[in-house]
Amino acid sequence: MNKRDHKIYLRDKQNLDSRLVRKQYEDQPDSMFKDANIHYQIAERTRAIGFGGIGALHRLVCKLGLDREINKNIVLLKVHVPYWESDHVLNIAYNVLTGGTCLEDIERLRNDETYLNALDAERIPDPTTAGDFLRRFEDETWIFALQETINETRAKVWALQDSSFRKEAVIDADGTIAGTTGECKEGMDIAYNGIWGYAPLIVTLANTNEVLYLINRPGSRPSNDGAAAWMDLAIDRVTPVFKKVWLRGDTDFSLTHNFDRWDERVGFVFGYDAKPNLVAMADALPERRWKALERPARYEVKTEERERPENVKEKVVKEREFKNIRLRSEQVAEFDYCPTHCSKTYRMVVVRKNLTVEKGENRLFDDVRYFFYITNDRKMTAQEIVFFANDRCNQENVIGQLKSGVNALRMLSDGLMSNWAYMVIAALAWNLKAWYGLVTLEPAARRDILRMEFKRFLGSFVQIPCQIVSTGRRLVYRILTYSRHLETFLATFDHIRELKFT
Repeated sequence: MNKRDHKIYLRDKQNLDSRLVRKQYEDQPDSMFKDANIHYQIAERTRAIGFGGIGALHRLVCKLGLDREINKNIVLLKVHVPYWESDHVLNIAYNVLTGGTCLEDIERLRNDETYLNALDAERIPDPTTAGDFLRRFEDETWIFALQETINETRAKVWALQDSSFRKEAVIDADGTIAGTTGECKEGMDIAYNGIWGYAPLIVTLANTNEVLYLINRPGSRPSNDGAAAWMDLAIDRVTPVFKKVWLRGDTDFSLTHNFDRWDERVGFVFGYDAKPNLVAMADALPERRWKALERPARYEVKTEERERPENVKEKVVKEREFKNIRLRSEQVAEFDYCPTHCSKTYRMVVVRKNLTVEKGENRLFDDVRYFFYITNDRKMTAQEIVFFANDRCNQENVIGQLKSGVNALRMLSDGLMSNWAYMVIAALAWNLKAWYGLVTLEPAARRDILRMEFKRFLGSFVQIPCQIVSTGRRLVYRILTYSRHLETFLATFDHIRELKFT
């Protein structure tokens, strides 16, 4: 940020702070929203877009060389008249980054001359052409090549991080259901819960919430179907960068055939089904082996603790005498266990939940339930293993963002492969958010961006009104407003411009 921009930034910050400072108002004679004398005019020379942050993300893509690598590794077009493969991929990804939820939203960008000027593009593919490009992914070969191209680019971002970042990697795997109301989509099937659609498998890096691999499958496939091979690929991808690698998943991913092989490469913690033999072993444990499980508070109260409001849900459950299960206490213990398909013995951590089943005001009976976690780690305490396994729940938030924030799991095309291709390209928009956060210099801002919901990221760092000015040999994005994220945005963009990769 040069001296002039810094001066303007400080002035705008002071102006906004003075307007929002806490003050004791007197009774106001009128509302804050005034009936102003509003008029609209068309600017003769000045042109602007509402999502000026797209320039910084495009600059990051070009600096990383992702566009060039896509053109080199993905060969779906015999001739380029006029678009290249990277044009199609980035067109769909940028549509998501500018708030688009379907291919038809590309039309608003295609008809926005200022947007075309902002990317120095004469034209971009229309929605029909974008759909045709997705259908060119006729088998998984090119989809896999696209994911590997993105992953190779991702490694460049990881290489910029300090040693603390590369200390440990946690790979999460989970499946979900992506429903559709269509009836003619190739590869769709009915899932266990009666929803028609597909059953994507999602492998993520918990450290940054990045999507490493996204695999589309018919809706009838179980969560763990084919998961081991993709988890192996994720291990291969992160092992050269991180000193310690973990695999983590729920009970569906306790793939015991692979435990001995994974034990030689990574640490793992998986949920394990409460089978009768395990329940019997837990019941047989002496009481002295059980320790109280003390869960930390969700957050620290920095001021005075507020009075808890009335639990309306609990009140309704009691009034209508619904069945209600209350948790009374939790204990944790452990024992050694050798799964059927393993030649090695592993550590089985078990949580015993003491429950009370109530109906209205009446206590019906007490119940005990066991939850099992299997791991090859011998250093963490049993309590730490439980908390580590429970942290996997954050992947549900990532999947939720892919579904409703990024809209990557919408079935926009007519086949299994074309919808898979869209999932991967739309997920690239989510990954670009993570990469942008990783190249941010300020640690607090980096953590904030990595944890942001997609909608908030767009509002903070993409939806920035900018005037687009082409002058000399420069394409200038002239920012037209102030926000509290502006200093971070400008500092990050300056850093992106200075990045150099071999």
